[in-house]
Formats: sequence, structure tokens, C-alpha cells
Amino acid sequence: MKKAIFLATVALAAATAQAQTSDSLALQEVVVTGSRNAVDVRHLPMTITVIQREALTKEHQTSILPTVMQQVPGLFITSRSMMGYGVSTGAAGGINLRGISGGTGQLMVLIDGHPQYQGIYGHPLSDSYQTMMAERVEVLRGPASVLYGSNAMGGVINIVTRGSSVRRCGTATNATVGVGSYGTLQAEASNQLRSGKFSSSIGAQYGRTDNHRPHMGFEQYGGFLKLGYDINENWSASLSGNVTHWNASNPGTTTQLKLENDQYITRGEVSVALTNNYGWTSGALSAYSNFGRHKINDGYNAEGGKPQTDLFRSKDAVSGISLYQSAQLFAGNRTTVGVDYQHLYGRAYYTNRETDEEVTTPQRLMQSCNSRANGIAGYVDFRQDLTDWLTIDAGVRYDYHSIAGGEWIPQTGVVVRPIATGEVKAMVSKGFRRANPRRCFSISRQTKTWILSACGTTNCRGVTV
Repeated sequence: MKKAIFLATVALAAATAQAQTSDSLALQEVVVTGSRNAVDVRHLPMTITVIQREALTKEHQTSILPTVMQQVPGLFITSRSMMGYGVSTGAAGGINLRGISGGTGQLMVLIDGHPQYQGIYGHPLSDSYQTMMAERVEVLRGPASVLYGSNAMGGVINIVTRGSSVRRCGTATNATVGVGSYGTLQAEASNQLRSGKFSSSIGAQYGRTDNHRPHMGFEQYGGFLKLGYDINENWSASLSGNVTHWNASNPGTTTQLKLENDQYITRGEVSVALTNNYGWTSGALSAYSNFGRHKINDGYNAEGGKPQTDLFRSKDAVSGISLYQSAQLFAGNRTTVGVDYQHLYGRAYYTNRETDEEVTTPQRLMQSCNSRANGIAGYVDFRQDLTDWLTIDAGVRYDYHSIAGGEWIPQTGVVVRPIATGEVKAMVSKGFRRANPRRCFSISRQTKTWILSACGTTNCRGVTV
């Protein structure tokens, strides 16, 4: 009798384990970053990690980056203090993925597949990426230039924004407040709504801290909005936007203290999209603009220094249009074709601290920069399941830039799934970045006349005569 009970228990446990395995296999992790369309991550040759909102909000971090660093192997992000990364001298927030730094053109940050970086200097600003707007974060490790072009050399971090979490008509509201040491305060509120074919998600956040040293304060506030409308069962439209402003101070090193080394930064993004999904084919047409306004006081040394009379200012925008369509041409296939257009604008200059008027002295003109360029690209990605356990992928992109010229970017990969819960991936892909064309004033030593010169990736501040 005991033996029969034991065997029945073992059989029941085995059946339960088999059912759990089947359920887990039926619900594989679906991503969009590596293919532009929703696909099982096990069929992609790229290495992708997904961090869901539950993990992003577990420790009540205002920024996604601390949690992403914990969850993604090979990802390291420099930190500054209790809150905030800052910009310019003394800043943190440098993103390092597989040993490739997230500086100018090394690592791409995306919001809903749209590039986010400063148009004039070409690097991401880490304080822009708030947890309040993120439904999940997908991190692709390795080159991703076939789909996303320049600046995706080391990989991409794609923030998928929050839509309405309400399944049927109704609303859901959440609010959190937290306080901590060093005068730290953070608060967030959000609301999701669904009414018929319409849905919305809106949120706002505020945070501030004195941090662990004098003259190192940080304050930030911002908000996001996402509106959606289901036109019919196959077509939908959305409008989303976010804006963040922060004030940060850098106290300098402990051996050389700084005063009035302050930064005032506003960055935002707005996009509109029209998407379709017929099962065998899906795609989207979207337009976006990522913009910023920056004011920086370089400060002065506490011992023997003098306050700055001028402030460094810059404004920039990365705007574009993206069109892609993915289709299953035959069994086991998925082919994606897309076109991207991008316009980059940036301007750096100085203004008088008291009057706010632009400073046009020879020295400041030499340190002023302008950037304006256009780019257009087309790409195709072909993925084929040859068997239940073998998938191949191949893609190519041609990227043309109005100043840098054209660039071919190939990619090929293979995925082998020898067991139900594991896979072996291999990929060869080209990653690239363009120079950030900035045009600056300089003076010829021989003629002492003004000439306009192209500076490429060189920062033209500090030219001597």
C-alpha cells in the first residue's frame, strides 16, 4: 500500500513538472529589439536580456539604469552618489557594455525603437531615462547597426514605454513617496485609463537630494504621456512624449573644491506612430524628435578662483521618420524591410550670466559650434527556421549621411537549440558610428582672418590663436 502511494505521488509530481515545463515553453520571452517585430528571443542570434517592470520598480529607483546594471551581464554604469548622474565635468552615468564605453557613438539608447542622444555631441544623457515611463527594458549586447544604424556599435538599450495596464474599461492610479538620508526625497504618480478603443498612460515624478558632499545637490522633475487608439483589429495609432529637467552641482575633487559648478538640463522626446498587425505581416510608420536644452556654469576653484561671467549653452534635436514592414513569406520565415530618415541639429554658444545675451567675443566665437546633417538608410533582415532546432539570420543595411557619405553594414547569425531550455548563438555583425560634424570658428595664425572649419569629432572649445 505504501509502495502504491509512493508511486502515485511520484507520477503526480512528474505530471505537474511536465505541465509546468510545457507552460513555460509556451510562454517564451518575446522581444522587439532584435527584429522590429515581436519574436521569441530564442530564435534571434543576438544576446538579449529583458527587464520587466516588476523588476524595475522593485527597489523604487527613479532611473532605470541601476536596475539594468544589476540584471544585465557585462553591463557597468558609473554612479555618482545617492541620486543623479549629471553632465560635463564630474559627471557619472557612463555606460560600459562588454568593455565598450557608452560615450560618443558607442552604445545606443532607444525609446520605443527611436534613438536618444545629444545631437551635437552624440552621446546619451543618463538622467533622461526614468523608470516611471518604462514598461520593460530590452538590452541587446553586440553590434546592432543593421537595424539601428550609427551609434549602435556595442549594443542597444531599448526602453519600451508604458501603455495602459487596464484590460477593460476603467482606470488605475498609483502613487509612491520615499524619503532617505542626505535630504533625499522622491515621489511618483501615474494613471492608466482604458475606454473603448482609447487608452492612456500618464505619470509625473520628482526627486531631490543633497548627496553626500556639500555643493553636490541634485534635483529632477518630469513627466510622460502615452495615448493609444485602436482603429480596428489590425491597425492602431499612438502618441507619446516625455520631458525631464534636472539641476546638478559638481563640488570638484576633495583636493580641489569647486564652487558654482552647476548644470541645468532639459531633455524630452515626442513621437507618433501608426502600426499594423495582420499576423503574417506587421509593421509601423513613426515620426519622432529627441531634443535638449543645456546651460552649464563651469564654476571656479574655491581657492583663488573667480566666478564665471559667461555660461555655456547648447540646444540640439535628433528627428526622424521610420518605416518598416515584416512578413512571413513562407513557413518558418520572417523578412523585415525598412527605411529610416534622420535629421540632426545642434548648436553650442555662450551667453552673459547677467544679461543672458549671446557673447560674440573672438574667444567665445572660437568655442562655439554648430551641427546640421541628414541621413537616410534602407535595410533588410531575413530570418529562417530550417528545423525546430536551427535558425539562420542574415541582414544588410546601407546608410547614407549628407557629410560622412555611405556605409554598408552586413550581419549574419545562427541559433542552435539543442535542448528545450537552452540555445547556442553565433553572430558576425558590423557596428559603426559616424563622426559628429560640428562646424566651429577658428583664426588663421598667418592671416588673422576668420575662417569656418569642419571639426569632425573634435571639440573645438579651447582653440588658441
